[in-house]
Amino acid sequence: MRAQTRRQSGRRRRALPAASAMALAVMTLGALAPPAAFADRPDAVQQALNTLVRDDGMPAVLASVQDRDGRTRTYTAGVGDLSTGSKVPKDGQVRIGSNTKTFTAVVVLQLVGEGKIRLDASVDTYLPGLVRGEGIDGRHITVRQLLQHTSGLPEYGVHVDDDEIRNRYFEPRELLDIALRYKADAAPGTRWGYSNTNYILAGLIVQKVTGRPLAEEIDRRIVKRIGLRHTYFPAPGEMTIREPHPRGYHRNPADGPLRDFTEMDPSWGWAAGQLISTNSDLNRFFAALLAGRLLPAAQLAEMRTTVPAGTSGLRYGLGLTSRPLSCGGVYWGHGGDIAGYETRGGVTEDGRAAGVAVTSIPTDEAATQHVKDAVDRALCG
Repeated sequence: MRAQTRRQSGRRRRALPAASAMALAVMTLGALAPPAAFADRPDAVQQALNTLVRDDGMPAVLASVQDRDGRTRTYTAGVGDLSTGSKVPKDGQVRIGSNTKTFTAVVVLQLVGEGKIRLDASVDTYLPGLVRGEGIDGRHITVRQLLQHTSGLPEYGVHVDDDEIRNRYFEPRELLDIALRYKADAAPGTRWGYSNTNYILAGLIVQKVTGRPLAEEIDRRIVKRIGLRHTYFPAPGEMTIREPHPRGYHRNPADGPLRDFTEMDPSWGWAAGQLISTNSDLNRFFAALLAGRLLPAAQLAEMRTTVPAGTSGLRYGLGLTSRPLSCGGVYWGHGGDIAGYETRGGVTEDGRAAGVAVTSIPTDEAATQHVKDAVDRALCG
């Protein structure tokens, strides 16, 4: 989730004063010994990670790569703490930003499968009278449009600054209220436009329908169900990261110095970007999702029905993206930005999986492309 740049997977890039959102990341439990298949060839993944540190100024890079046979290798480059020079923890926890959207979308679609939510019902069906503004009417916005970013709702994240995001606790309704001060970006259903506001509403619908906190529903329906041992939704007021992790750094303005942003209140992201996880857990999550272990076939098909989203062949489904690979085919995932961390990755139809995390959001197009290239090398190698 990277609201202030509106760039998650295809959003345009520009420096803005708000802390990066999860703008817009995936199956193995920890590091295993490198199998011969990896050791017998020059390691393009490690080279890609080294480039991100050497040429792009990333403090640290972490990756987890799984081949078709389920063999996994973890990678690191750089340092875990710029002040001490400590090592990067293998498969360390990071803030995963907008990958959270896929978790939220899965819960919504599970409820669709249970007959508790209808994709083409209006937002007002579940949150009557809540969504009103200039050019905004919840009676004319559907749940599907929220999940696919075709609602036309404005972004809230560009209207709060770094220090407010870092230190303040936000209730979800506050985030929605910020967005509703501004006019609609487009009429519902007329075009794709990434907005974290969509997922704040999706989370509120989950809570209204289930009568339970979104964090509990994600934990019960996904995290515990498929054994994500290092993934959690931070509790209110929880500003630290629980397990070994590299520190995260943030630049604002884009040419300014790196600031340690590891500790922050992630409530600003909520259903759109609050989760913490590891590359291996994200691999496990996306692989389980694509294998049909989290959704009935009908709802997974809906999730994988995409529209064009930005450039480079990116397409957006219902909380799930597809991106072309240089070696042919596509991979499915999401990706996320939040101050201090960027995550990218996904899984292929034949079971390959890769996740890459950097500990500072790239501030130029070259570095951004190098993160994508690292994922491509991991999945095509």
